[in-house]
Amino acid sequence: MSSHQLQILFLDLAIILVMARGLGHLASRVHQPPVVGEILAGVLLGPTLLDGALSDTLFPDDVRPVLSGVANLGVALFMFLVGLELEAATMKGHGRATVAAAVGSTAVPFVCGVALAFALLPGHEIRDRSTFVVFIGLAVSVTAFPVLARILTERGLSRTTIGGIALATAAFVDVVAWSGLAGVNASIGAGGSHWRVLLLMPYLAAMVLVVRPLLRRYLVPGDGAAEPGPVKFAVVLVGALLSAAATEAMGMHHIFGAFLFGLIVPRKGARALRADVHDRTGHLTAVLLPVYFVVAGLQVDLGGIGTAGLRELALILLVAVVGKFGGTYLGARVAKLPPRSAATLAALMNTRGLTELVILGIGLQLGLLDNALYSLMVVMAVVTTVMTGPLLSRIGARGPAPDTGTDATRERVGAAP
Repeated sequence: MSSHQLQILFLDLAIILVMARGLGHLASRVHQPPVVGEILAGVLLGPTLLDGALSDTLFPDDVRPVLSGVANLGVALFMFLVGLELEAATMKGHGRATVAAAVGSTAVPFVCGVALAFALLPGHEIRDRSTFVVFIGLAVSVTAFPVLARILTERGLSRTTIGGIALATAAFVDVVAWSGLAGVNASIGAGGSHWRVLLLMPYLAAMVLVVRPLLRRYLVPGDGAAEPGPVKFAVVLVGALLSAAATEAMGMHHIFGAFLFGLIVPRKGARALRADVHDRTGHLTAVLLPVYFVVAGLQVDLGGIGTAGLRELALILLVAVVGKFGGTYLGARVAKLPPRSAATLAALMNTRGLTELVILGIGLQLGLLDNALYSLMVVMAVVTTVMTGPLLSRIGARGPAPDTGTDATRERVGAAP
């Protein structure tokens, strides 16, 4: 890089961090997840304002590839953290209610999304229509697990029964969505070398049967608890990056490798180690991830949306909200959850946040979305995330009442008084 390019890069990173942190803080002040403000920062720095003059000046073409590299590193570490946060115990908890809510929260929005895809096809040039239909179904089915976990904590719902069901349901939904997205990526993302995707199954087997035991032996020696430290953190971080590189080499997206490595990091006896890895990696993503929002925002142009675009946006929002909320509510009611608890769970599952943005970025990369449709889907991701807080307040979802010494109070959280 030339000296001038380096200067622009440093200036861009400073602007991105200031905008993302500033708008993220403002979002928190109005009881919204910070990710809402950070995504809006990316949109505001993109071509929507001043017909692209601002984004072209701040982010010249010769600097954008470097920013994209930084963004990809940030999103890979984010997906590693998502895998690290998923607990098998969380996914298995709460039995019938979780299964019913998860099926409703996955199947109904997916079917609605497939119908939406057929409605959108005539207005967009899509190179692979069948894959596009599946992709849209997955895109409206996803829930932002990390954002959901933070909303539960902020609302005092994390230790309630409905909070546990929400986490278990979101974990199941996201694993299904990521698995489906991996299939979509494999079908068209191998660049003509589809044979490389065949390496995925032996790679998964090696990660689970070889790498995971080796990690456990090194990170959790003997019968004691794993002690955190910079060397162990470096080993885990290097492993996540190598895994990301491996899946990228197979024609898959690098986020799948990072996510997988997060899943295989030992749980038992490694609470302190995982907390240390999570904190250290979290500091890195706090700096790198806002770059992803801006790189994503550079593709969002709402300036020429027009009447037809507004109609499509309305349809996308209607399908996304009704499918997700209705499907989750129906599944929860089938499991005999009280109406308010079912509505609380449905509102929480409608949270999409950064997870949706990652999926949309892959769709754009694979040519499944054009810029216009990508822009509309990003708006949907922001709107559905913003809706969560007001919906919870409207429903009356709240944390547990003071402990009365019985389990009945906790079971009634979110239910009608």
